Amino acid sequence: MSAVYLDYNATAPVRPQAAAAVARALQVGGNPSSVHAAGRAARAIIEEARGEVAALIGAPASTVVFTSGGTEANALAIESAVAAGARRLIVSAVEHDSVLEGARASGAEVEVLPVDAQGVADLAWLEARLARWDETDGKPFVALMAANNETGVIQPVAAAAALVRGAGGWLHVDAVQAAGKIEIDSRGMGADTLSVSAHKLGGPQGVGALTFGPRATLSRRLHGGGQERGRRAGTENTPGVAGFGAAARAAREGLAALQAQAGWRDAAEARLRAAGAVVMGADAPRLCNTLCVASPGHASELQVMALDLAGVMVSAGSACSSGKVKPSHVLGAMGQGELAGCAIRVSGGWASAEDDWNRFVEAWSQVHDRYAARRRAPAA
Repeated sequence: MSAVYLDYNATAPVRPQAAAAVARALQVGGNPSSVHAAGRAARAIIEEARGEVAALIGAPASTVVFTSGGTEANALAIESAVAAGARRLIVSAVEHDSVLEGARASGAEVEVLPVDAQGVADLAWLEARLARWDETDGKPFVALMAANNETGVIQPVAAAAALVRGAGGWLHVDAVQAAGKIEIDSRGMGADTLSVSAHKLGGPQGVGALTFGPRATLSRRLHGGGQERGRRAGTENTPGVAGFGAAARAAREGLAALQAQAGWRDAAEARLRAAGAVVMGADAPRLCNTLCVASPGHASELQVMALDLAGVMVSAGSACSSGKVKPSHVLGAMGQGELAGCAIRVSGGWASAEDDWNRFVEAWSQVHDRYAARRRAPAA
């Protein structure tokens, strides 16, 4: 049987539409800043893709800046806010490392916005903190992701935006994991900057985008030419951008169909719970494709390896750095420190089928039963 891939939150397989768009762009070959025919053709590809990405996230095309990925898009937002006078940054405890580490490296003071046991941001804490904001700290900056990459928990971004705007602040939304899985309206939700990435949607790796609203002032961090309307120097990755645009359009058109995965996920979740597993963020709104589940006492990496041997690809609920596994800061912030090293993340996507989720449950059940039998066996 073919292997089952349920690690879309790490990288989605490239969609056929995106692969075809990349191939067509490679044939054009021109530099999009050149004024000759090949250059104009490349520029047309860039601008068409910009429109598709803008449509996906509810933003004017003129505000979409292409980057090398979500990490650079997050860095551009954070560094622009600091350049605009932010001297103290509030970031949620469950942000992606690119936001957490980017904030810490910015030179500004960093405060952590706590979350509850479900992983939802504590807006009462945020309201109280903004109410006593000191003008010497500059313009308030808050980073709150649209949906978490590990648990799938969806954050109350619009409510947070109302608080931040009331304090005259800047709200940055990392929508890398959410785009293409839930409706994203960057302007409607009140985001001042919002980041997305192609490879989470079924586009190529190495290309992302940042959109900005009228209250945000972007400061160019890569210097050189005047590409991206002077906001990000460097020759655009025309094939990558083309693939991004095609993936964005396909994701937007397939958004309703993707919601069927919630039922498949819930059915799998029920069976795992019956076997004693613990579901993270179960009582909060979640992305339809994501399941973060812990098996008490059973190390994440051992589960991942055993499932891989069974032909099912998922990921650990912990981050890896230089080959070393460290506890998930997301689950730790939720008060699940003891289970953080026992959690796995299962995530489907555009090409997943109900049978993929069924095969995952069957493989997990076998892995779990073997582990439970070993624990029951008397010591030699």
